[in-house]
Amino acid sequence: MTPLTPVPAISLRGATKRFATRSGAPFTAITDVTLDVAPGEFVTIVGPTGCGKSTTLSLVSGLEPASAGTVEVHGRPVTAIPDGIGYMFQTDAVLPWKSVLDNVALGLRYHKVAKQEAHARARDWIQRVGLAGFEDRYPHQLSGGMRKRVAMAQSLIGEPSILLLDEPFGALDVQTREHMQDELLDLWSGTGAAVVFITHDLTEAISLADRVVVMTAGPGTVKETVPIDLPRPRKVEEIRLTPEFTEIYRNVWNSLREEVEITRARGASRVA
Repeated sequence: MTPLTPVPAISLRGATKRFATRSGAPFTAITDVTLDVAPGEFVTIVGPTGCGKSTTLSLVSGLEPASAGTVEVHGRPVTAIPDGIGYMFQTDAVLPWKSVLDNVALGLRYHKVAKQEAHARARDWIQRVGLAGFEDRYPHQLSGGMRKRVAMAQSLIGEPSILLLDEPFGALDVQTREHMQDELLDLWSGTGAAVVFITHDLTEAISLADRVVVMTAGPGTVKETVPIDLPRPRKVEEIRLTPEFTEIYRNVWNSLREEVEITRARGASRVA
């Protein structure tokens, strides 16, 4: 008997997204994107500015409908926000008038989990992300890295089957960013969640991923998918110093560089 092929956690087939502009002419953000992400797989997406990386996440999350093609989560067409999605945005979504505890518990309370249970689970996740003792603090009393830990706990407390991250660590300093990358890998390991992580940082993309997806200059589509054959568990500050990492970096950058140069040339021509 032939073994059944597992259903992808995420499946895009010919996905295209067009937006209306003020002039009425359509703007195409992504075109003909075809990509599968398996359960438990960590995929990073890189590409030049304006290639539609964030738009791709918007289609998967149900925040935007596809203009053409199909988008499925766990084998079902995405027509609204699917169950089991965790999302970390570029800017954290903490509410300034709520404490760390209430911010982390917010998603559970929204889903009608009793306050006592929601707070108990929130305290557990606050400890997991290294913020034990800060439950009663407010966002303005936290550093940037600590706010990202709150956002991470918010995204993971619901034990999502799919985790979408849109440049979540881009605003952090290098040392804090690397520490948060290691924290993310530790928290994700063993969960079985599929992860799609957008970044402009090629070192970050390779350090975290099972596969790196390179997108073309906009309107973006998948140019190349590069498998990352580096052992897990990983420590970001260690693995990026290995010869194997350097070789992968060179290969991915050679593919990405062409698209970055196209984007720069387009920008220069508009200014001229």
